[in-house]
Amino acid sequence: MTSKGLWISSIGLTLVAGISLVAQQSTTSPAPAAPTPGTDAKPADTKDKKRETVAKPLTEKQRKQKEAALKKELETPWKKWLSEDVAYIITDEERKAFKQFNTDEEREQFVEQFWLRRDPTPDTVENEYKEEHYRRIAYTNEHYASGIPGWKTDRGRIYITFGPPDEIDAHPSGGTYERPAAEGGGETTTYPFEDWRYRYIEGIGNDILIEFVDPTLSGEYHLTMDPSEKDALLYIPGAGLTQAESMGLSDKSKRFNNTDGTHMAPGLNGMQPVSYNEFERLNQYAKLQQPPKVQFKDLEAAISTRITYNVLPVQVRIDYLRITESSVIANITIQVDNKDLQFQLKNGVQRAVLNLLGRVSTMTRRPVTTFEKPIEIDAPPDMLQQYAQQKSIYQQSVPLAPGRYRLNVVTKDTVSGNMNNYEIALDVPHFDEEKLASSSLILADTIEKLPTKSIGGGMFAIGDTKVRPRMGDKFTRDEKMGIYLQVYNFGPDEKTQKPSGSVEYEIAKVGSNEKIMDFSEDLDKLPNVSASQVTIEKLLPLKNIPPGNYTIKVKASDRNRNQTVEQQSNFTVN
Repeated sequence: MTSKGLWISSIGLTLVAGISLVAQQSTTSPAPAAPTPGTDAKPADTKDKKRETVAKPLTEKQRKQKEAALKKELETPWKKWLSEDVAYIITDEERKAFKQFNTDEEREQFVEQFWLRRDPTPDTVENEYKEEHYRRIAYTNEHYASGIPGWKTDRGRIYITFGPPDEIDAHPSGGTYERPAAEGGGETTTYPFEDWRYRYIEGIGNDILIEFVDPTLSGEYHLTMDPSEKDALLYIPGAGLTQAESMGLSDKSKRFNNTDGTHMAPGLNGMQPVSYNEFERLNQYAKLQQPPKVQFKDLEAAISTRITYNVLPVQVRIDYLRITESSVIANITIQVDNKDLQFQLKNGVQRAVLNLLGRVSTMTRRPVTTFEKPIEIDAPPDMLQQYAQQKSIYQQSVPLAPGRYRLNVVTKDTVSGNMNNYEIALDVPHFDEEKLASSSLILADTIEKLPTKSIGGGMFAIGDTKVRPRMGDKFTRDEKMGIYLQVYNFGPDEKTQKPSGSVEYEIAKVGSNEKIMDFSEDLDKLPNVSASQVTIEKLLPLKNIPPGNYTIKVKASDRNRNQTVEQQSNFTVN
């Protein structure tokens, strides 16, 4: 797919130009005398006068005003796209070119081409690179946030740039550690640290080991080039000795005389792998800061979409989750009833095929992104009636900038020819970093942790959790109703950088004040809590709730900033 990122347009650009009008007198004749009192004053003859406009070069002050105007414009979502969304993957040349543009149209075209140059399958509708990039940002915000959003951390940067590592050796509590022979052996105590291993990174090499250390015990791990930085006993004399030091063959103080920027002891028998060489470590560190290579440097493409309309029942649901302040994931969930599709006997099975096409465009119908998917339902002939009572559901995640868009979803039953063009407005929210905010409240029929190999991939994946919305929000009493909500921008405690607050849950009958359920819990009871994001995942048994229509309210409170945010949704229990 030639997926185009659309960002807010119509941003006025004020150019301050200094133009001086200088009146030039073409004659040297004296000025006319003042009129005599009592007589009429007549205008002077202007035939011999000439005026010309002289364009002077910009003064230093005017030049700075012009630069300030351009800088102010780039402080809009354009700047956030540059400094947040693609901060780690945009090349220096692309960044320089982007800053030269003066109009929104030029920037929009650049953003479109930026993603096209990285699309691994330009002949398909999807841009897998773009989708994977925004999935990685969402994952880092979910797992690596500390006092800052996850995407800003070192682990977040490496994950976004190079993807998930092949192996992770995590020591989240630090503790006793047996040094490898390359670091001198012996036993010590460490700060929390993680070793990430990549089998291969293009442009860097094979068997790449990256170490992150949390010496402040704040949850914020930083990238290190010094393997000894994780040693919590490094500065304590006589503690955490290497094997040679404990045998009296070396002195711990010698570690502080190293000239390679580390406090690491020599390896056992003086042997260390090449990767420990100071120049190799510096070279790897420098390369890890560089953006990945662009796959298609000269790719150009155009999108043309034709959408038609007929009748085929379809349900569409939109949920919004924050990636950064200027980027939001819109999860578009589409469902059709199998009974509305026509099955055809083919190769011994009853088969229905639904072709699905979606298009997100501006309100003026300028295409932003397109997705398509064929959905096949195969049923054994003797089980056709059972399959016809089921539903087919599909979800597409689309990264968008805050703003208002138009969504068209076209579905076609290829057997009967029935079609539908479902159109709805997308009001993508803006998440102010200074205000407590939340994602959409998702009532789900499935909330479950994904296996490691499936994290972040496939439909309904939000980070490491599968969240499948219940279309229509109708449940039976023998089910459990899933409650999923992300809350953003808690005020961190000045000392601990942790949030302080609570989450309240309330269920009441629609049209009355009768409460069926009302309880709350403190944030410190929830897992993976950080000031930038708190994720709420609950499974609520419905067996004790009588049939009827209800409203669920979820309210989050921030004690540090004295702010609250609330989301609510109606649901039915049958």
